[in-house]
Amino acid sequence: MSKFFRTLLQRTYLALIAIPFKLMPSLAYMAFNGQGSTAQLCRHIARQGAQRVLIVSDKILVELGIVGKAVDVLKEEGVECVIYDGILPDPTFAMVDEGLALQQQHKCDAVLAIGGGSSIDCAKTIASAATNGRDGRKLEGYFKVKTMPLPLFALPTTSGTGSEATIAAVVSDPASHEKCFLADPKMLPKAVALDADLLLGMPAPITAATGMDALTHAVETYISLWGTESSNGYGYAAVKMIFDYLPRAYRDGNDAEAREQMALAAYYAGMAINDAGVGNVHAIAHQLGRHYGTPHGLANALVMPEVLRFMAKASEKPLAELGRLIGVADTSTGDAQAAEKFIDAVADLNTRLGVPDVLDTLREEDIAAIAADAVKEGAGYPVPVLMSRKECQAILRTLLKQTGDARAMA
Repeated sequence: MSKFFRTLLQRTYLALIAIPFKLMPSLAYMAFNGQGSTAQLCRHIARQGAQRVLIVSDKILVELGIVGKAVDVLKEEGVECVIYDGILPDPTFAMVDEGLALQQQHKCDAVLAIGGGSSIDCAKTIASAATNGRDGRKLEGYFKVKTMPLPLFALPTTSGTGSEATIAAVVSDPASHEKCFLADPKMLPKAVALDADLLLGMPAPITAATGMDALTHAVETYISLWGTESSNGYGYAAVKMIFDYLPRAYRDGNDAEAREQMALAAYYAGMAINDAGVGNVHAIAHQLGRHYGTPHGLANALVMPEVLRFMAKASEKPLAELGRLIGVADTSTGDAQAAEKFIDAVADLNTRLGVPDVLDTLREEDIAAIAADAVKEGAGYPVPVLMSRKECQAILRTLLKQTGDARAMA
């Protein structure tokens, strides 16, 4: 099929799928921010009438005492807590089932996610499955949550996924490792806390990967075909904040101002996703996670510069605006050059954050299959230009180790 007809089919599909998104009600919920916001959120949960809360998190956050900070306040407010700490990166439906079993056993009437995107996505699915047939697998796709989920609250401990602000969750099939996408406005948390105190001391590599994940969201929403005044505003602000504060947070894990601004930036970028979706960067990154277990933020960072170069002409104007926003271009710079300078700035930010320019696990023999799956996924996103398999393969080959070695020798 020619690229013209593939594009025509994609635009027709996007027009149809956009209808329910345009008709859905305005998304609004409560967000607490700043020092002490963990306690504010927990007291809010109690005021909402919760009596027994399922906390969805991971063992590390339990051992570090971060989960305990929330538990202490909830208990003071007379709320019982049941902890499910089995979350691992790239959560699976098996984890959803385990958490749901605890929720059912203890008759929890609310869910609190404490952690990164994995914990929040799993908690969204648990809360939704609890009131919709108790099978998270049947919620895959758009608008499958017919009954309101259990009240869901979120306390993010990374500044990257923005899941605390989105209507979507990504859960993996434990057998195939395929990423399954669930999206429904009912999955949006009722309230969140953006508490920078919980982010202090985050290791530099995690800071880099999660921060570049947030940047990917901000950029992809800003160049999306579904971009709105609202999503563009959120994405625009997030790009500026990330370029200003991510290097600071990376250099000094205890820079409280940088941590707070990065928490807000990730939140803004997540809000933008609700209107504008994601794009080709995510389409490739999801496959790298599926095939090699590459952390999602790192996968996004690795492929973003080359994907943006591929889309530069189709996204010239918005990329140029972002170049002028971060100061690598000005009003006298033409759009093509300004867009190129922005893409170079993204690549340079990767370098400053210690992100490699190759993926050691990537194998030439896997590229065709990865590209086929990425192209298929990307065709379902509101991307400015579709990738062909050949184009996607070319992007992937820039990540091969021998390519990186050749660059170093040049």
